[in-house]
Amino acid sequence: MFNKLFLCIISLLLGLGASSVLGADKGNMTDATTQIVLGAGCFWGVEKRFEAMPGVLNAVSGYADGRGFKPTYKNIIARKRRYDENNYAEVVRVTFNANVVGLEQILQYYFEQHDPTQVNRQGNDKGTQYRSTILTYNEEQQSIADTIKNQYQQLLTEAGYGKIVTVIKPLDRFYPAEQYHQDYLQKNPNGYCPDHSTGVRFTKQEEARVDNTPLLKGKHIVMLDARAYCPYCEKFKADVLNDYQGSIKVHMRYASQLDGLTVTTPTFATPTILFIENGKEVAGYQGYMEPGLFYKALGAFKLGNTEAYRVAFNKGTDNRFCKEYEIFKNTPDGVFIDKLSGAPLFDTKDRFNSGTGWLSFTKPVAGQVTRHQDNSFGMRRVEIRSKSSGIHLGHVFANEGPGGKPRYCINATVLEFVPRAQYLARTEAQ
Repeated sequence: MFNKLFLCIISLLLGLGASSVLGADKGNMTDATTQIVLGAGCFWGVEKRFEAMPGVLNAVSGYADGRGFKPTYKNIIARKRRYDENNYAEVVRVTFNANVVGLEQILQYYFEQHDPTQVNRQGNDKGTQYRSTILTYNEEQQSIADTIKNQYQQLLTEAGYGKIVTVIKPLDRFYPAEQYHQDYLQKNPNGYCPDHSTGVRFTKQEEARVDNTPLLKGKHIVMLDARAYCPYCEKFKADVLNDYQGSIKVHMRYASQLDGLTVTTPTFATPTILFIENGKEVAGYQGYMEPGLFYKALGAFKLGNTEAYRVAFNKGTDNRFCKEYEIFKNTPDGVFIDKLSGAPLFDTKDRFNSGTGWLSFTKPVAGQVTRHQDNSFGMRRVEIRSKSSGIHLGHVFANEGPGGKPRYCINATVLEFVPRAQYLARTEAQ
C-alpha cells in the first residue's frame, strides 16, 4: 500500500447513519437514506472522495467479504494473506440520500475513480485486500450494479481497456476499520491524491487541448492537478501558488496533458511538481510541498550552485561591492522583489547609500519580511528573511540609517528589480 501520508483525503464532519443493525442512530434516518459497500483499492481515498460527493451523508472505511480470521488492518495486510482469496477487502460503506443522489450516480462515480480491470490491485497497491468489489444489500442494488458495470464495460472496451474484474455480490457483514483510518486528512495534512482512474467517463467531457510548445524553451514549473477535488492540490495552491509571483511561470496540467515533454517522475499523484528546462524534467516532487520545501527546490532550479543560493539558504553574505550591488545601487524608481517568489521587499524610495558596499534601506515593504535573532559569529544581530519564501536577506541595525532610522543591510544577489510602472501594472493585473 502507498505510504498513507500520501493519499487524497477530504475531511468532512461525520454524516448520518442508516441502519440500527450497523450501529447507526435510527432517529437520524430518513426514508431516502440508503447504503452500499464499495471496494476500489485503498479505502482512505475512496472514503474521502465519496464524502465530498453531494448527497452522500457519510462514508466509513472498513473490511468485508472475508472469512477465517478477525478483520483488522494488521491481519489483512499480513504477507501470508496478500493473495489469500479468503482475505477481507478494504471497503467503504457509503450512506447517501437517494432523493439527492441516486445509486446509479454513486456507482458511476465508483467506476470512474479507479481501474476496475486490475485484478487484486490498484496501481502499486497489490493484494487481495485491494480488489474491486461491490457489496449489495438487496437484489435491486445487485441489478443496478450489474447494469452500470455493463455500461462501463462498453465504454472501456471502446477506449481499448480489457475486461472489468469487479465482483458484485451480496454483503455478508461490514466491519468498521480502526478509528485512525477514518478522516485521515485531519491527522495527516500532507500528502498526495493517487489517481488510478482510467480517465473513461460515463458522460464524455472534452479535454482542452494544451500547447506545450512554450515549455520547450527555458525554465518552467508544471503542477499536475486533479480532475476531481484533491485537498492536497488545493492546499498547495493556497499555501504557495496564490501568492507566487516569480519569474518562472507555473503551468497547470493533468497527467494526460504532457505531450512533447520528457518527464521521468510517475504522474499518478496529484499534486506533482515538475521543474522543466527546455522541455525536459530536471526535478520532480510527488505530493504536497510546504512553502519552505518548494522554494528550496525552486532555488536549486533557478539559482543552481551560485552565490545567490548560498546567501538565500545558507545565510551567506554577498561580497562587498559585488556585481549585483553595483547594478542595483543607482537603479531608477522602482521596487526590489524576492528573486524566487517575486514578492515586493524594498522600495527605492527607502534606499540610501551607506557606503558599506551593501544595499541599504530604512525600511522594508510593510508585511513582507520577518525578523529572527542571529547570534552567529559571536555577534547579536537581527536577521531579515523574506516572509513569502523564507530566504535569508540580510540584517537590520538600529539607528544606523539617516536621522537615526534603522539600516536594513540587504544582499543584492537574492533580489530582482522591477521599475515602478511595471510593478504597478503587475499589481493591477492581479
